[in-house]
Amino acid sequence: MDGLKVLSVLSISLTLAIFGFGCKETQSPELEALKDVFFDLQVGEVTIQTELAILPEERHKGLMHRDRLEDGEGMFFIFENAAPQRFWMKNTRIPLDIGYFSPEGILLEIHAAKPFDLTGVPSRSKKVQFVLELNQGDFRKLGIRIGDRIQLQEITKMIVRRGLPPEDYGLTAEEAFSE
Repeated sequence: MDGLKVLSVLSISLTLAIFGFGCKETQSPELEALKDVFFDLQVGEVTIQTELAILPEERHKGLMHRDRLEDGEGMFFIFENAAPQRFWMKNTRIPLDIGYFSPEGILLEIHAAKPFDLTGVPSRSKKVQFVLELNQGDFRKLGIRIGDRIQLQEITKMIVRRGLPPEDYGLTAEEAFSE
């Protein structure tokens, strides 16, 4: 019986060595897309370096577990459909301002959010498709105001560069590349 156990352990170890450790590690396109992706986002007259959160996993994680957000940087969230949004600050250490944008790219409202606040910051607007998070006070410091616009053409280009269909987000690729 002891010999059988030793043989079983050796057999399992050999199988793991051949198949488990000998394979080249590759990432699925979904995991590859979860890497930080930054792009310049123009809001009104101001350009901000933003990290794109477009996949559900990216939107869920947001700015959790980070100690800081550099000046002039933010996170930009894109949703498939326009709807009321509610952002919470679970595991988010940074005080933020949250800007809610219409499907047309118009800044509708800005809210301050406190670190670790689980109550959430709901939008008053019923049709929010884009959300921008900045360090608290940055909308004011940068001169970004309610009514300022983001360029949907640039958003569409970012979606295409990520390898995702803009039609899933109410945008078209033709619009992005027509001048």
